Amino acid sequence: MNGNGWAVEIDDLVKTFGAFVAVDRVSLQVAKGEIFGFLGPNGAGKSTTIRMLCGLLTPTSGRAHVSGLDVASQPEEIRRNIGYMSQKFSLYDDLTVEENIDFFTGIYGVPKALRAGRKQYVLEMANLTERRRSLTRTLSGGWKQRLALGCAILHDPPVLFLDEPTSGVDPIARGAFWGLIHDLSQTGHTIFVSTHYMDEAEYCHRLALMYRGKVIALGTPRELKNGLTSHSLMNLESSDPLETMRGLEGLPGVLDVAVFGGGLHLTVDDVPAIEPRVRAALAAKGIEVKQLEQIQPSMEDVFVAMIEAEERRAA
Repeated sequence: MNGNGWAVEIDDLVKTFGAFVAVDRVSLQVAKGEIFGFLGPNGAGKSTTIRMLCGLLTPTSGRAHVSGLDVASQPEEIRRNIGYMSQKFSLYDDLTVEENIDFFTGIYGVPKALRAGRKQYVLEMANLTERRRSLTRTLSGGWKQRLALGCAILHDPPVLFLDEPTSGVDPIARGAFWGLIHDLSQTGHTIFVSTHYMDEAEYCHRLALMYRGKVIALGTPRELKNGLTSHSLMNLESSDPLETMRGLEGLPGVLDVAVFGGGLHLTVDDVPAIEPRVRAALAAKGIEVKQLEQIQPSMEDVFVAMIEAEERRAA
């Protein structure tokens, strides 16, 4: 066992399929008890990385350890020591909630003396006690998701891998699910979770932004937002958003204009200099400015800026 407090250690991990590089020299460490988010668009390499860490895929090169076990040489031990939940919940629809839990208790080799206690813990944790006799196929996506999480932690694994666990689940159920994840991390479990929902990044202690197989940024949500120092973000609400976009085209210092809700987000290089310029340009067109203020970038803003920077470097 590694004595340095890392639950997951990845060093120069590569996975290729023929000529295609799915995971491109990824290195990072995850501390015990941390909620670590893997953020990025579909096809960025998140699932491939997680499947290597779970002992389900062999790395092409590089090294990775989970709870001190080597993913290349000890995949069996790793599979026994982790919880894994993917977006395609591996539940049996024709079994009841309780029968699914009993089945996975056996699969994970939970000692017979502990089974009743673990089942009770999972039913209570996932708030499924009332639904224990319901057929799994009759559950909504949000309840199935809770059951899948419960089944993944029956054997009380120290590290839990959740691969796009909130995909296709409504926002309210997603919020409740993140509540469960936080409770698990409080009890010392390490949670490695991938998502392409940018708002979910806020729930993680630290994040890796992944794009085209590479980790392009790593840090806490606050660090990543503070890292956007090269330009600032302003929220603009006006009487005519479409004409506003046309009016601001090519205005010096305005780097980008994007529709955001009912208003516009302006990416600018210098807020004090730009503000009077924007107001003057719009006044000349008879457009009323209802609101114009600097705002804190969202995770989505950060991600878009990082990907654009990455594209520019590649070009």
